[in-house]
Amino acid sequence: MILGRVRGTAVCTVKYPDLEGMKLLLVEPLDRYLKPVGPFQVAVDVVQAGPGDLCVMVRSREAALAMEIHKFVPVDLALVGVIDELVVRPDGEFDFTLKKGMHKYT
Repeated sequence: MILGRVRGTAVCTVKYPDLEGMKLLLVEPLDRYLKPVGPFQVAVDVVQAGPGDLCVMVRSREAALAMEIHKFVPVDLALVGVIDELVVRPDGEFDFTLKKGMHKYT
C-alpha cells in the first residue's frame, strides 16, 4: 500500500468503457513521514476522496480489483481508503500487545 495526498482531479473525454462514471484524481505519493517521494500520478477514486485528503492507494492487480462494479479494468492505481489518523513510531519500535477481543487467540 502507498500513502498519498489528493492534489486535484483529472478529466478524460475518452475512457475505457468500464471506467465511465469513475472519478480520476491527481495524487502525490508520500513516504511515512508525509514527504513527497515522486511525481504526481492519476488514480481511480473508489472511496469518494477529495482534494487535500490523505489516502491509501494500491497498485497493479489490486487496483484493478478495487472497482466496485467492474473487475479487471485497465487501472494501475486506485484510492482505497481515506486516513483519519496516522501514528508513526520510531524505527524498530513495535507494540506486541494483543488487545482483548481483537484476535482469534485472545
